[in-house]
Amino acid sequence: MLSIGQPAPSFEAQSTLGPIRLGDVLGKRPIVLIFYPKDETPVCTKQLCAVRDSKSQYAEYDALVLGVNPGSLEEHRQFSQKFMYDFPLVSDADERIRKLYDVGKVLFFIQQRIVYVINRSGIIVYAQKGNRPTSEILAALQADRD
Repeated sequence: MLSIGQPAPSFEAQSTLGPIRLGDVLGKRPIVLIFYPKDETPVCTKQLCAVRDSKSQYAEYDALVLGVNPGSLEEHRQFSQKFMYDFPLVSDADERIRKLYDVGKVLFFIQQRIVYVINRSGIIVYAQKGNRPTSEILAALQADRD
């Protein structure tokens, strides 16, 4: 897992809302990167529904929220449509992004669940494992604003 204070690595990938070029956003607005293990699983669904339901709160910080896992773009599209996610789910089929962000694996094959908050300067200001509460993520965005 990358540490707080490190520069966030840039990447390019396909998402449910088109190509994502993180370098185009780094240094311009805050970013919340949610690495989650698998589409259509109970905890992952709950985690991403919490993001969907908190859209206006993330918008207050102009935060770009991205969900990332190794699922295919088609799997992400079906998952996104089913639960009406209006933020990008990024396909990391070759696990390049996971490795850039030093996201490990559980039981040797399941991607860990990690949330990163990247500030407007492109620096990681929050890095926590697990299904983090929205309030905790928003507090990191607020602390960066202050």
